[in-house]
Amino acid sequence: MAEFDSLAVEVLDAARKAGVMVATAESCTGGLIAGQLTEIAGSSDVVDRGFVTYTNAAKMEMLGVRAETLKSVGAVAEQTAREMAAGALARSRAGIAVSVTGVAGPGGGSADKPVGLVWFGLAKSGADVLTLEKRFGDIGRDRVRAATIKTALTLILENL
Repeated sequence: MAEFDSLAVEVLDAARKAGVMVATAESCTGGLIAGQLTEIAGSSDVVDRGFVTYTNAAKMEMLGVRAETLKSVGAVAEQTAREMAAGALARSRAGIAVSVTGVAGPGGGSADKPVGLVWFGLAKSGADVLTLEKRFGDIGRDRVRAATIKTALTLILENL
């Protein structure tokens, strides 16, 4: 997604300046955030790793999301995004980690969790995990995922 190259460069430069590595924990974007960051040549000095955890089992196994969380609130929820971000930080060499979990569509939404709902988590060493809810609307799968990438990169940048 060349439209986010300049934002990715800003994130990478800010991470270098802060002396931290970045990790991602992705569900609805399927690795696109890490892909956007690694699209930039030389990003290996600050991008540690990306976790693509599309299933609940992957969220539990790779990130340590609690089964109780997934059972009580589901995959698309604030607490799940919080646990995903914390897990990515704990299971990497990164100093900052972003997580995303949402309903990209075109189907799969409900009244409580409509298409376009995405929860973000931001974990940073020595700080509480931040969460953010966005409701992009039923704007199409590609546009929901693009908006998610932009929001995630911006969230990292604002917290470096």
